[in-house]
Amino acid sequence: MITDLPHHLLDGPATAPPLILGPSVGTSLAVWEPQLPALARTHRVLRWDLPGHGRSPAGLLPSDGSATVGDLAALVLRLADAQGWERFAYAGISIGGAVGLHLAAHRPERVESLAVVCSSARFGDPSAWRERAALVRAEGTEAMVASRPGTWFSHRFADSPRAIALLADLRACDRAGYAACCDALASYDLRSALPSVTDVPTLVVAGRDDPATPPAHAREIADAVPGASLLEVAGAAHLAGVERPEPVTAALLAHFTKGTDTTDDASRHAAGMTVRRAVLGDAHVDRAIARTTPFTARFQDFITRYAWGEIWTGDALDRRSRSCVTLTALIAHGHDAELAMHMRAALTNGLTREEIGEVLLQSAVYCGVPAANSAFATAQRVFDEMDRDRPDGPSNPSQSS
Repeated sequence: MITDLPHHLLDGPATAPPLILGPSVGTSLAVWEPQLPALARTHRVLRWDLPGHGRSPAGLLPSDGSATVGDLAALVLRLADAQGWERFAYAGISIGGAVGLHLAAHRPERVESLAVVCSSARFGDPSAWRERAALVRAEGTEAMVASRPGTWFSHRFADSPRAIALLADLRACDRAGYAACCDALASYDLRSALPSVTDVPTLVVAGRDDPATPPAHAREIADAVPGASLLEVAGAAHLAGVERPEPVTAALLAHFTKGTDTTDDASRHAAGMTVRRAVLGDAHVDRAIARTTPFTARFQDFITRYAWGEIWTGDALDRRSRSCVTLTALIAHGHDAELAMHMRAALTNGLTREEIGEVLLQSAVYCGVPAANSAFATAQRVFDEMDRDRPDGPSNPSQSS
């Protein structure tokens, strides 16, 4: 009988709405570090380690081949119960996403909202998972290390410090715990239950270059879960939130803060600051706040409360669409400084460089060739600056404008 809880960490205000984050097989709770600062501003965030991963004991799952995703879901409910949380939001990567889908299908009264990141309703042929479990039980997780960079990350990201750290987490995994998670994936098939997820708002995120759970897996979930939304992240493999943290973080913030009461100025300002930071980045917003004077304070409050807290938080358009509209308006009026800022924001919101180029071409027709010519120069300068700042090269080299 399971008597212990998985290892877990808590971040964010104790009184904020609860959010539980589940990791993928072979990683520790550190896989969520790129999203943690933003999510912990609006939520009480609980990250947990899978059995045999990080600091969780392997014995939390049976070692006889009978482990299930339902067993992992039961561990999550135990964690929530230990915090006194009747309901909670949940986001999970890969097997962590499968746990979230299981909870939404079987215990919807506990799940406030759900985000499923690079996951599936069925992870391929069960025999492949049984074979992997047997391999790891015999040889340890080192047997998996060589194949993970091409699965978890694109080649240009595989040598980054964060990728290297996650591979170290894989090497440190207990072989029994890792194998038990493989057993759970072998027996997992939630496809028939997806249409029953009617009461849990669901976001599905896919990496377009993910070989483990390709975008077709995400579309299958999004098509079957009533009302689900889908984001495909360009230039990202299986750990999309690590390789392309900005669009994933922005999507999660938008999803988990949707429906926040913004009927008063303080709430609108708080919601606006959350979206403003998600779209423009902490560094930009912190610089703007630091430059605020008594003379400009009312204007800073106005754009945060109205532009970001009312307009950008609206549900009728997604942030990709809002970025397209914003870029076009800035091109039309020749606001090059703001345009450069919103080029970066558009990439954060999930647009590719190729898609931004299409917006600029469209603007050439309706806003004028000189305006578009200037915009292309601004875009090229922004992309060049971003590429110079990245230690691993262009963020989307195949789509450079």
